[in-house]
Amino acid sequence: MVKWYVLVVLFTSFFSYGQKDSLQLGDRYADDQIYFAVSYNQFFSQPSTVAKSAFSYGLSIGFMKDAILNKKGTLAVALGAGYAYNSFNHQLKVIEINNSISFNADAGASNEMLSHNLEFPFEFRWRTSSAQKYNFWRIYLGVKATYNFYNEFRYQQAAETFSYRNISAYNKWQYGFTLSAGYDAFNIHLYYGITPLYKNATLGNEVISTKILKLGLIFYIL
Repeated sequence: MVKWYVLVVLFTSFFSYGQKDSLQLGDRYADDQIYFAVSYNQFFSQPSTVAKSAFSYGLSIGFMKDAILNKKGTLAVALGAGYAYNSFNHQLKVIEINNSISFNADAGASNEMLSHNLEFPFEFRWRTSSAQKYNFWRIYLGVKATYNFYNEFRYQQAAETFSYRNISAYNKWQYGFTLSAGYDAFNIHLYYGITPLYKNATLGNEVISTKILKLGLIFYIL
């Protein structure tokens, strides 16, 4: 047990500080990072008869590969890959039976949407860091592509719970703009979706163009 603990400590120390120890002032360097984000989620561009989402949240974790654009290291681009989980409490009932899908506004029911996704962020980065300065201000602007590999829609009616998985109208690929800004490890993170959640979906005579908005915190770990 002690041996495993020692190995974990040594590995963590190497991963966190190995890059820092090898840097020399003025060298070109890359800020390769693990990121972890937690967010408050909302749907927007909902049909007029559907109210806003109740409390909803998201979690994501991944790795970013950083490429420097200038000698000081204050400008860079980064490409990454990660996993994201989202939970939405909303008032749009989604039902699919025998490949026939229907959407209904239902303020009286408890509706929940769960999604598991692979995400691929790309960022243009500005920061005040240097080869020997690790506490710094940052502003990262980017885009994010998301691939959904599992979705589930649940709702309760009376004492019964109904569940529909991987509905055919769900847009597997979605895209959005991102903004991360802050100091050191604590950074505000915004995701603004530009792709509708559903394909060819209508509620009555109204097109459903629901998109995702996330606001939360993102933590970068060297």
